[in-house]
Amino acid sequence: MTLEQLRVFVAVAEALHVTRAAEQLHMTQSAASASVATLEARYGTKLFHRVGRGIELTHEGALFLPEARAVLQRALAAELMLGELSGHLRGELRVSASQTVVNEWLPARIVAFHARYPDVEVRLMSCNTEQAARAVLDGSADIAVVEGALDPGPFVVHEVPGDRLVLVLPPRHALVGHKQVSATMLRDSVWVMRERGSGTRRQIERALEERGIVAAELNVSIDMPSNESVLAAVEAGAGISAVSELAAKRSGLAMVDLDLPHRRYGAAPQ
Repeated sequence: MTLEQLRVFVAVAEALHVTRAAEQLHMTQSAASASVATLEARYGTKLFHRVGRGIELTHEGALFLPEARAVLQRALAAELMLGELSGHLRGELRVSASQTVVNEWLPARIVAFHARYPDVEVRLMSCNTEQAARAVLDGSADIAVVEGALDPGPFVVHEVPGDRLVLVLPPRHALVGHKQVSATMLRDSVWVMRERGSGTRRQIERALEERGIVAAELNVSIDMPSNESVLAAVEAGAGISAVSELAAKRSGLAMVDLDLPHRRYGAAPQ
């Protein structure tokens, strides 16, 4: 078994299409097919089966996929270490990050990283906190950067400086102009929230609970899948919300300081 065979298998398994996987790997379709066939023949195990005009992983293939990803991840880590020891890093770094981090915090840091390590290609995946952590666990990402709390069990977690949450208000909302808001004002308001599984939502709910407000009792008008959609819904008058201060400043909406400490983001490789 070779690393190249594992790369081809993982690419085909993720694309569920031999030709598309071959294009991603800059090889011919016949070479990709031959690589998978050689791996199957060597171990006498079918990894894919055809369904109509497409392919699907067999049960054995699905079990093998996370193991193949893990081997490739370790090989990449070894390559990066040797590059670092030699003073010249090269390769690929796959980063899964929650949307707030991707949109507001990571861009400047990726630019700085690329200036320092120009031969390292950064592949960025945007998702919510739970999905970002799962990507590290299943081997599809090397590191996750999230604003939500992570179970330290399967991860090595490094905290890095983040930002803070502020309240954003629709135009002409009754709270516009207030310097502070009470727990009663927050409890009686209609809210726009990020989707469940979002680190931002978990932090909002935790902050409200510290003020004696049970999150389950809030009047939530709508759940939205991103900061941008939350801000658009707030601007349209759907309710109030709490978002990253960086995102709030760009939106131009009225803000109220919730007097929350700065959030620390977690960088979590396995």
